[in-house]
Formats: sequence, structure tokens, C-alpha cells
Amino acid sequence: MIYSFFAGTSTVLGAIILMFFGTPGKKTMAALLGFAGGIMVAVSVFELMPGALEMGSMVVTLVGFLLGCGMMFLLDSFMPHAHMSKSDDLEVENVDADKVHSQTVLRTGYLIFMGIALHNVPEGLAIGAGLEASQELGMVIALAIGLHNIPEGLAVAGPLRAGGLSNLKVILFTLGAGLMTPIGTAIGLLVFGISEAFIAGSLAFAAGAMIYIVNDELIPQSNSMHSHMANAGLIAGLLIGFVLL
Repeated sequence: MIYSFFAGTSTVLGAIILMFFGTPGKKTMAALLGFAGGIMVAVSVFELMPGALEMGSMVVTLVGFLLGCGMMFLLDSFMPHAHMSKSDDLEVENVDADKVHSQTVLRTGYLIFMGIALHNVPEGLAIGAGLEASQELGMVIALAIGLHNIPEGLAVAGPLRAGGLSNLKVILFTLGAGLMTPIGTAIGLLVFGISEAFIAGSLAFAAGAMIYIVNDELIPQSNSMHSHMANAGLIAGLLIGFVLL
């Protein structure tokens, strides 16, 4: 739970960075997102999927993986999610452009906050699944998600700050979105320990959710900022994940 708490509350780091330093440059953001993606892929391929297969069966592993992908797909389909698509630009999925323009910046910020908060629940479940397998695996997953949450903190803080909220309120909102991660972890720790087969399915579920996040968010975002730094970050994350696991 401590790992999950720090992973979730790293969204606050994004808000603090925005307040004191402005949005980070494209190269830094690309490397950060690529690195988080590399660790997530390494954890999923080298640890979660083999662990799920070892504890369960091929059917349990495949079903769990598809359920993880499916949950993230449904969240992306029905809830808006913000991406820092460029160093100085914010891209919001699944929100009609005319509707966004007719609303105030502040209301758009609240919408982004809700979307990211809900997206953080399955990320917390992934940490919980990792902790069920081993403390070390849970820590590595928490590290990757924590790095991923820093740009999400930027995405929440930007429109809220531009909409006139005080720095304290912006920090509280980004903290609230991040705290959905340990809530997801707590749910996972309560549910995933029911049986060995259920643990196997939860490991595969975590892998599916993380692979979806990497392909849907991290790789496209990082490459849109700076493809070479994105590749460098991805390779570094894969190698470090391989060594740690």
C-alpha cells in the first residue's frame, strides 16, 4: 500500500512542476513516458504473464489478459482522458470539440480530473496483483505507474490552474485523482487472494491493462514529442526492468 500511495500521489509532482517550472520540454517528457512504457512492457512480458501461466492455466491467463485490456478500453470509450500530446498542448479524448469550447476551462479541468481518477483504479489493481506475487514485483509496477502519473498530474493541473483555482486547490485535486490508485490496490489485495487461480488471472489482468496503457498512451505520446528520446527511454526501461526482474 505504501508503494501504491507514492505511485498515485506522484500526480502531485506534475502539479508542482507546472507551478514552479512550467511544462517540461519535449525531450524530457518523451524520455519519461518512454521509460515508464519500457518498464511496464518488461514487467508484463517477463514477469506477469509467465507468473500467471505458472500459477494457473493458459485459458485463465488469456482471459485475464483480455479482461485487463477490455477494462481499459471501456474506460477510454466512456470517460475522457487527457494526454500531454505536446510539451505545450493538451489533448482530451472522447470529448466533443464544440462542447469543450462552449465550456469554461475550469469545467474542462474537472472533466479531465474525473477521467484520470477513474483510470487510476485499474492501475492500482495492477499494483495489487503484483504485490500478490511478490513485494519486489509490486514495487517495480508502482515505480512504472508513478512515472506515468507525473504527466497525468500536469494534464489535471494545467486547465484547473488556468481556470483560476488556487495552487492549494489544484494540488488537492491532483492528489485526489492520484489517491484512486491506492484505493484500487486495496481492492485488489482484498479480492485477488481468494485462490491461486484467481491470483493467476489477476496477474494476467494487470499485464493486459498495462500493455493497453503503453500502446494507447505512452508510446504515441512519447513519439509525438521526440521519437529518439522516446526510443531511448523505452529501451532503458525495458533493460532496467529485465535486470530488476
